Amino acid sequence: MTVTDAHLHLWDLSASTYRWMQGAPTSLRRTARWEEVAEDQAAAGVGRVVLIQADDTAEDSALLQRTAAAIEAADGPVADVVGWLPLTAPADVAAALADPAALRHLVGVRHLVHDEADAGFLDRDEVAASLDLLARAGLTVDVPDAFPRHLAQTTRVADRHPHLVLVLDHLGKPPLGDAEQLVRWETQLRELARRENVVAKISGLSTSGPAPDAAGIDRAVTVALEAFGHDRLLYGSDWPIAPTPFDLASGTGTTRARIARESPATQAAVLAGTAARVYTGPWG
Repeated sequence: MTVTDAHLHLWDLSASTYRWMQGAPTSLRRTARWEEVAEDQAAAGVGRVVLIQADDTAEDSALLQRTAAAIEAADGPVADVVGWLPLTAPADVAAALADPAALRHLVGVRHLVHDEADAGFLDRDEVAASLDLLARAGLTVDVPDAFPRHLAQTTRVADRHPHLVLVLDHLGKPPLGDAEQLVRWETQLRELARRENVVAKISGLSTSGPAPDAAGIDRAVTVALEAFGHDRLLYGSDWPIAPTPFDLASGTGTTRARIARESPATQAAVLAGTAARVYTGPWG
């Protein structure tokens, strides 16, 4: 089975600021290159990667677009990008959407809302105008690390923008190991899943609790399958952010083993089919 890794990070410390790294583990504070993970991705059956922005800058997005082109030119997997656009400036978003160069390899947009001082960033009128532009252009919007700050808010955004496909990263970051908060997360996730314009990534779960938690991951995936169904879930590695940074298997082994317990149809959808349907974009 050909797999799509729908959540892969690559970054270059000389290309952008990556302010979040100031509080990151020392082992993550270095450039992450495709060449470091290419062999492991091939061994994992990956035939497509979606490179996910890691900084709210045009420079980071441009880096990912150049990298995607280079991966394909070197006979690597198909490579696409969820980049960044200035959502608070709808006129600039519109200009970018009219520029073929700005759309190269672009299949979606993400903003690091969890790092914003304004918890209501996604509810701003100017941001809403930009989201409508993205919907008309056929681009998705990823929402990172949603629980507890943004998961309920994502439901409101989905209602406000019914023609926009929202992609919930990392199942909203379920608080594995915290039974009380997991009940709250599950309630909010199931409510969000009632919105047909929302899909969710089974990704980043090995860093959702104080330690890798196979039982917790099992439960989170089970809840997600019940809530969304297999055709609205997609798989991502979240490399190089993992229990062991820059170690692909440490972040994906438990998740892939859990997905492998499902039917062939479910595996095909989660590991490739949903991403093929959702991450299309206007650029091609």
